[in-house]
Amino acid sequence: MSQRIVLASNNAGKLAELDALFAPLGVELVPQKALGIGEAEEPFRTFVENALAKARHAARESGLWAIADDAGLCVNAFGGLPGVDTAYYATQFGYAKGDANNVRALLEQMQNIDDRRAALVSTLVGVRSADDPEPLIASGRAAGEIVREPVGENGFGFDPVMFLPQFGKTFAQLPAAVKNSVSHRGMAARAMVELVVERWMA
Repeated sequence: MSQRIVLASNNAGKLAELDALFAPLGVELVPQKALGIGEAEEPFRTFVENALAKARHAARESGLWAIADDAGLCVNAFGGLPGVDTAYYATQFGYAKGDANNVRALLEQMQNIDDRRAALVSTLVGVRSADDPEPLIASGRAAGEIVREPVGENGFGFDPVMFLPQFGKTFAQLPAAVKNSVSHRGMAARAMVELVVERWMA
């Protein structure tokens, strides 16, 4: 039987991306929801602390190795925010939680801002148990600019407004394979795969 790793996320978009990115490990990735595991508290102000809390929670509840992702949008003009609050960004402005409302709120808040620089950041943390003293930590960062209106049909989250100068397109205009090769989550996942092989499977 292959090694099972629980993914401490219920975000369908993240799960699909990570499933493809972790394929080289040859392990079975199990979403925490499939094991009846609820979401962990995320009280911290950094991606790494929240990802660690989620990974420890999933490992404790499942008894399996666990990998968690915490990711968000860091906008230069906002001092790096919304950061860890990205998923709930729209709710600060009276909108319901959701990708479309997050994009709408961001474009409204940046309407009169000329500095459009931003980065999507992903931090992955892996633990072999809830008490693992040596968590694996991998980060990825995709820098670009926020366009003034959504473009493209692919992806999720802020992909339709995150413009990548090297492609002249937004993430939402890129095929999945291309996006995964340059995205924040793709970078973090490839680094995590290397760490898992080196530290856990050697």
